[in-house]
Amino acid sequence: QVQLVESGGGLVQPGGSLRLSCAASGSSFSMYVMAWYRRAPGKQREPVATITSSGITNYADSVKGRFTISTNNAKDTVYLQMNSLKPEDTAVYYCKALFRFVDYWGQGTQVTVSS
Repeated sequence: QVQLVESGGGLVQPGGSLRLSCAASGSSFSMYVMAWYRRAPGKQREPVATITSSGITNYADSVKGRFTISTNNAKDTVYLQMNSLKPEDTAVYYCKALFRFVDYWGQGTQVTVSS
């Protein structure tokens, strides 16, 4: 079993920055594939960024150059640094861990980009 707890969401003005954190517990964090997803109002959940256990990253086209995913294995935590935020980034952001072919999800954290 893997437990995930997100934090760091909030209200930010367009052009601002936020850093989301996702703390994992329950198993060997270094063996996970970690990802951030988001679900905007009225839309389906979509992948935002992924990082493998070897540090390979992948980003949705809509966030490339603005968002950065990273991990701190000593703290069993994955981060999503979000810069140059736009109103269309408004969504509930979810952390996901893939471990031994099973997906585990956090509860989500709200990010609202508005002036």
